Amino acid sequence: MNNVTDAKHLQQAQELDLSNFWMPFTANKQFKAAPRLFKKAKGMYYTTVDDRQVIDAVAGLWCVNAGHCREEIAHAIANQASEMDYAPTFQMGHPLAFEAASRVAEVMPAGMDRIFFANSGSEAVDSALKIALAYHRARGEGQRTRLIGRERGYHGVGFGGISVGGIVANRKAFSANLIPGVDHMPATLSIEHAAFSRGQPAWGAHLADELERILNLHDPSTVAAVIVEPVAGSAGVLIPPQGYLQRLREICTKHGILLIFDEVITGFGRLGKATASEYFGVTPDLLTMAKAINNAAIPMGAVAAKREIYDTIVNNGPANGIELFHGYTYSAHPVAAAACLAAQDIYEREALFERAAQMAPKFEAAIHDLKGEPYVKDIRNLGLVGGVELESREGQPGTRAYDAFLHCFKNGVMVRFTGDILAFSPPLILDESHIDQIFSTVRAALRAVH
Repeated sequence: MNNVTDAKHLQQAQELDLSNFWMPFTANKQFKAAPRLFKKAKGMYYTTVDDRQVIDAVAGLWCVNAGHCREEIAHAIANQASEMDYAPTFQMGHPLAFEAASRVAEVMPAGMDRIFFANSGSEAVDSALKIALAYHRARGEGQRTRLIGRERGYHGVGFGGISVGGIVANRKAFSANLIPGVDHMPATLSIEHAAFSRGQPAWGAHLADELERILNLHDPSTVAAVIVEPVAGSAGVLIPPQGYLQRLREICTKHGILLIFDEVITGFGRLGKATASEYFGVTPDLLTMAKAINNAAIPMGAVAAKREIYDTIVNNGPANGIELFHGYTYSAHPVAAAACLAAQDIYEREALFERAAQMAPKFEAAIHDLKGEPYVKDIRNLGLVGGVELESREGQPGTRAYDAFLHCFKNGVMVRFTGDILAFSPPLILDESHIDQIFSTVRAALRAVH
């Protein structure tokens, strides 16, 4: 993009009053000095306010799995909003809530067919943690109050989520107010032992045994749940070592601890299966989801629970009384539920999960072809998710990836960066030409930044 176009873009943006919106997870002063604004989207592409086409290499925020502005979803939203815009699900109901729960349950692991709706991944995580605590209390083990997460884990921004999460920047301002009784397993990434692994690293399964050490420290009978992302996206694409998740499952089962998979990113096709649980062949007790549940068209999240957990809580509740004092005004919002049903139809009709599996080898080959480019420290991938970690500038961590991000954006590709890691999670509708465009642009960016 030339200087004339840059100036035009900036002029159009400056016509807006940018002062009132406090932007989330954004360097506000930096962004508002040189804003990047989209005005529409379709398929694999965004359109900027100055009419540039930008390929979306991260599906918005890991969420637009079926591509942007799908007419089927837009029509479902419009039709539902005009027919019934809102209905409560406290002591009332509407058919779409139950239909959406049934459709989501169909693609969950066997036995995980009780669906509790929330409105985001953060809410889904806090809901899952509360369900875990309520389950143990209902079964007479109310002493199980401890929760265990993992370093570098991201579980949203509720106080429960950041407590079990392990991203330092998300925790430090609130460290005195996090929930008590939480411990963390070590992160699984080791560039020293597993750099440039294709798919799951062969090194690192033993790190799951750190859970046993933590349990011995606290007494396993006091622990309610362990929560991990099968693939950690927000921390920079951390792929689980071979055998690691299986070992976590064994340890949790041994000690009567619930295992929670946070699949807000991996749910609905990202790894070529409906869930990462299915991909890895490991079934948790609770599974959180959001983002692609309805292609991100309307805020929505959910928890899938094993039937045993639901039955234990409900059957031990008071006669004709509320069994779980938890929920949201917008749980199973009718418009969000309509979007969910439309998105599930698209995933099934277009076999997008299978398409993701078919495109994964091409995606893997292209991202690993960046090995040897300037400053590339590591490359990690699984399914249609990948990360390229760059060497940090001395005393300026994160600036190299930010400059690469800007270079890509100016040349028609939107990537995501966290620290000095570039992350990729394109819509599942992509083809080989999109893969070529994404990574040829990234290659040019790596050669341009210093």
